[in-house]
Amino acid sequence: MTHTTHRADRDEPSGTASGGAPDTPAGGRPPGDFALLHDQDTPLLLPNAWDHASAAALAGQGFPAIGTTSLGVAAAVGLPDGTAATRDATLALARRLGQDSFLFSVDAEGGFSDDVAEVAGLARELYRLGAAGINLEDGRPDGTLAPAGLHAAKITAVKAAAPALFVNARTDTHWLGERTKETEARLAVYQQAGADGVFVPGLRDPAEISALAARSVVPLNILYTPGGSSLAELAALGVRRISLGSLLYRRALEAAVATATGVRDGRASGPVALSYADVRGLSRSRPGAPARPAAPREATGMRHCRDGALSRPGPGADPERR
Repeated sequence: MTHTTHRADRDEPSGTASGGAPDTPAGGRPPGDFALLHDQDTPLLLPNAWDHASAAALAGQGFPAIGTTSLGVAAAVGLPDGTAATRDATLALARRLGQDSFLFSVDAEGGFSDDVAEVAGLARELYRLGAAGINLEDGRPDGTLAPAGLHAAKITAVKAAAPALFVNARTDTHWLGERTKETEARLAVYQQAGADGVFVPGLRDPAEISALAARSVVPLNILYTPGGSSLAELAALGVRRISLGSLLYRRALEAAVATATGVRDGRASGPVALSYADVRGLSRSRPGAPARPAAPREATGMRHCRDGALSRPGPGADPERR
């Protein structure tokens, strides 16, 4: 399936601030490379990291791009997800990731503001730091959705401020119930506003996924659900990007707790861990040579964390939300 994802402005410099020189991304990476990953024979599988070590370790295993998880970033610094509380933490992570060679996209909640100019400024800064993409959601912490017009205005402002930044417009309609018609209407508005991709987390029905993919003129992003459709099945439905959301972070926490309680309670040791040297080496990665830690010698066997155990209440209680 072919998507119209290569508008000419994707390879142009970012927008300028107050008529000054165009912002230049860290590392000198061609921004268009990230967009191209959405037009391959197989969908882009985007694992989501929460710090530099997790991002570098994933990049070292050959993933062509890394996303961030807003839940992981927020929880790691003791702040609630989805409440616009982690703007600084998100920028700090982007600043560090931009010092490496891998492509990365940033989960920026709803832009951490409903002031369109502030969201545009955030996008310009993320691009300057090296981000290739941004994920913007219309869900709000009170369980409602932002007005479609407001979210569309954010998308348009971001594309004006940083034309080369890949904007993945997320709608949370399916976190709030099966709102098929509203999903279609919102995605149409967001595409018209300039979104480069659209994201519907919580959507699991194969027929509906296929219908949305067929009607979309930009790549459709779906959140992977353990026990749900496989990567091959999602590809056959027309999905072009598959995100892991907060799954890796939640499983990492579960593994840490299981290991500690296993030692305390005298249970058999769990999966083989990366060595000290492997993890220390992640912080020495340089542009053009991402670290490649040795793979564990056996399957991890990490179990999925209990539903809602690490999620925010209300609509965010779904364990696959981010």
